[in-house]
Amino acid sequence: MGQVITVVSGKGGTGKTSFTANVGMALAQMGHPTLCLDCDVGLRNLDIALAMTDRAVMDFTDVMYGRCSLEEAAVRHPGEKNLYLLTAPARSGADEISREGFRGLFPEIKERFDYCLVDAPAGLGRGFQLALAGADRAVVVTTTESSSLRDAQRTVMELNGLGRGQVHLVVNRCRKKLLKSLHQTIDDAIDSAGLPLLGVIPEDETMPLYAGRGVPLLSSGNNYAAKAYRNIAKRIDGRRVSLMQIR
Repeated sequence: MGQVITVVSGKGGTGKTSFTANVGMALAQMGHPTLCLDCDVGLRNLDIALAMTDRAVMDFTDVMYGRCSLEEAAVRHPGEKNLYLLTAPARSGADEISREGFRGLFPEIKERFDYCLVDAPAGLGRGFQLALAGADRAVVVTTTESSSLRDAQRTVMELNGLGRGQVHLVVNRCRKKLLKSLHQTIDDAIDSAGLPLLGVIPEDETMPLYAGRGVPLLSSGNNYAAKAYRNIAKRIDGRRVSLMQIR
């Protein structure tokens, strides 16, 4: 039986969607059938992060309402046979979608896929609650900015429905020089959010280039950030991997 992991952030701009795409790619490259599910209703862009723009014709509401099957709606990635995308509706609002109906998607998803990564919308509104409807675990993505850490704390307070040890922190876009200048450490980020650390992702100057081309970092490179995503995927899969040192 597969696992559903919802990826959340208290604010936009933390790299949550890139995290979902690249960790999903890493899990698929490890041999796990993996579904990336976009839950950002009306503002979806996970398809861009996965280089799958316009490939998905049906969305998750089409499966919910019986207009098509999961097999028809979940589109295989063109470069990775184990990676699939199930996109969000482009025109509906999150308020229009039943949490119970959305939760009903996951028994079949968990039978077919080892992992399902749900890309939640930023913030703590209706879309956030919808994205958590079928979650077994959650990952809170933050940066080292004070505002991002504060929002991560608020996000954690909304995750009480998940059991102890089922919520983890990822600190994204870390620069050692910046951390020193701000007198911050990764420990500060952990203490601020109050969560165990799943991984640290270094700032990567090539990320905007890949994002602009609509290419997942892991499908085109083997750089420092790509290694961090792969290490996080291994930890999700239950393997012991040491944390990287930020250069």
